[in-house]
Amino acid sequence: MELLVAYRDDPAGYNMAKFLSKEMIQDGDIFRGNYYDLLIIPTPAISSDWLEEKYDYDGFIFLSKHAAESGVLALTCHSTGNFSDAKFGGNERQVAIPYPDLQKTYLQTLKKNQAQFPEFQITIEATHHGPTALSKRSLFIEIGTTEKQWNDVSLCNSVASLVHEVMSHPIKKNPVAICFGGTHYPSKFTDILLNGTYALGTVIPKHALSEIDKSLFLHILSRNKLAKTALLDWRGLGSYRQKILDLLESTNLEVIKI
Repeated sequence: MELLVAYRDDPAGYNMAKFLSKEMIQDGDIFRGNYYDLLIIPTPAISSDWLEEKYDYDGFIFLSKHAAESGVLALTCHSTGNFSDAKFGGNERQVAIPYPDLQKTYLQTLKKNQAQFPEFQITIEATHHGPTALSKRSLFIEIGTTEKQWNDVSLCNSVASLVHEVMSHPIKKNPVAICFGGTHYPSKFTDILLNGTYALGTVIPKHALSEIDKSLFLHILSRNKLAKTALLDWRGLGSYRQKILDLLESTNLEVIKI
């Protein structure tokens, strides 16, 4: 069973959690459900590497706000990890274990219900921020992009109901790929997730490729054990193409340029 987690002082996460908890039974600090449990924590979700010290679950799904300087309205999801310094939770040069199949199913469910959110971009983000140290798969599900949306109870309830829909049914298995290149909002990888065959593990954007050396590369592979493929945003690799190709040569991953 998975644990849904929301930070008490994150309005979007808390609103989603409050909606979901209405149909659950509280048992101490845990809300018990038929398909998943729910926890509201007093400290930021991005710094919740401690969760497994107290809670034993198969995976962790974080309900959260999404902020962006652009102000573009977005409903997003992404895996977590730091390719260099740990400025926003987690540990430096450590990535979390992704949850590829759940991410794909959730984003596809959002897209099918796009009519409920006509003003919102539906996209994944590249891997970023904490937590990074959990030993089980995890995923951030986020509502953006300003306080107006985070505090929009109707919007948060609508997203939460789709989370419940996804979590209440078996998650389809898909071939998994690690992604290299592109921007923080990687349109090519989002399109593959929505319309293609692959579910996605860690997504390393172009701006982080300078940090990838053999040690970090091997660590990323170790956190993506389900991956059989590497997807390369060929134009989005910039000057790092050959470095990434050289690193991939030492693996059994199928390399696909997109």
